[in-house]
Amino acid sequence: MTDANVRPLSGATRANWIRLRTMILLRWFAIGGQLTAITVAQHWYGLQLETGLCYMVIGASVIANLVAIFVFPENKRLNEVENMLMVMFDLLQLSFLLFLTGGLHNPFALLMLGPVTISAAVLTLRSTVLLGSTAIVMVSVLSQVYLPLRTDAGLILEFPQLFVFGNWVALIIAIVFISAYSVRVTSEIHSMSDALAATQMALAREQKLTDLGGVVAAAAHELGTPLATIKLASGELIEELSDRPELREDAALIREQADRCRDILRDMGRAGKNDLHLHRAPLMAVVEEAAEPHMSRGKTVHFHHLQEPVLQPVIFRKPEVIHGLRNLIQNAVDFAQFEVWVEAGWDEQTIALRIMDDGRGFPPHLLGRIGDPFMRRRPPTGSTRVRPEYEGMGLGLFIAKTLLERSGAELQFANGRDPMGQSEEEAADFGAIVKVTWPRVRIEATSDEETSGLGKNQPIVA
Repeated sequence: MTDANVRPLSGATRANWIRLRTMILLRWFAIGGQLTAITVAQHWYGLQLETGLCYMVIGASVIANLVAIFVFPENKRLNEVENMLMVMFDLLQLSFLLFLTGGLHNPFALLMLGPVTISAAVLTLRSTVLLGSTAIVMVSVLSQVYLPLRTDAGLILEFPQLFVFGNWVALIIAIVFISAYSVRVTSEIHSMSDALAATQMALAREQKLTDLGGVVAAAAHELGTPLATIKLASGELIEELSDRPELREDAALIREQADRCRDILRDMGRAGKNDLHLHRAPLMAVVEEAAEPHMSRGKTVHFHHLQEPVLQPVIFRKPEVIHGLRNLIQNAVDFAQFEVWVEAGWDEQTIALRIMDDGRGFPPHLLGRIGDPFMRRRPPTGSTRVRPEYEGMGLGLFIAKTLLERSGAELQFANGRDPMGQSEEEAADFGAIVKVTWPRVRIEATSDEETSGLGKNQPIVA
């Protein structure tokens, strides 16, 4: 799975996740709070309010809710425009209610942040800017234009102008900051959610390929017996039909084709066993299996051992390890000029791989962010435009990093020079270097682990 297989969901698409029922329920809570506040202010504290106008404003919300309940189906999901209009209505309704109850001298003016926060969390940036700008205009108007709060004795309740000015500045700053903060955090969460979904799909695909190998191996095993019977029977027919050459040729053809089927099934069975029944393999065998789809793409892939090959560890052939390494090697092949190197090393505690290419390397300003789901699109297939540095990377590396970390690995990304031990004068310039390091106990296959079931595939948790 490549970056092109998964597209990030737009804000407009995510807005469709909001049910009308949810917005109606939230509005009922707001209506209940507004009625409670007005009742307590009037009967408990003796404030003189424009009760008729206040109830009219609240009644507008009640009517809007009733219309939404009876006109639209209960399971309706709101689109971007409908969501924006509902939040805008709530913002204007609250602003008018604050106008009737003291403006910014009313401590409930803080609730102006609610609609803006909802917009930043679920709507597009354009809708959030529109609602945020409207909120700032309403707050500015309410700081100067409002009906004052009066007590039974006719005393006007007002804050000092300096406090009102500070309250106005604080609300504007809060609207801008909370909007920006919510948009940023929500975008990060959505990107991570999309990328983890893509990772789950990649691992599921790798697991299906592994399971398919098991089916092939089982089929090859089960078909072996009838083919052997066909071969035996055709051999006997050949001997018995020596006086009838035309039928003897047909029997010989049957035996020849049975032999051909046997050879095909033997190869299929070997491949199937490699995919499923051989749960563990030498380290470099797993690495070469991961690299195999990219060996014929016009770049030379070198494999190198830092230790004696005969001493290499045997590891579990987990789908997440194979797919993660395959994505890293694919990325190296994509951006290499001519050659890619895969270097393996191990000691008593760790097993490490380094994947290197002779390309331009990672952009220095992105080194600290590699592995984040950037979700950038690659140029269309056949595009002649040269990609600037690593434009388009992100999702593939995120999948690789997530899957390999799930197997216990730690990944490091860097740019460097030839790591193969040549002198500085002989060393060729290297591009990207990815180092993958496992604690040996997390990936090495032992008989005890295989018996107890350790190392078997577990579902990824997103």
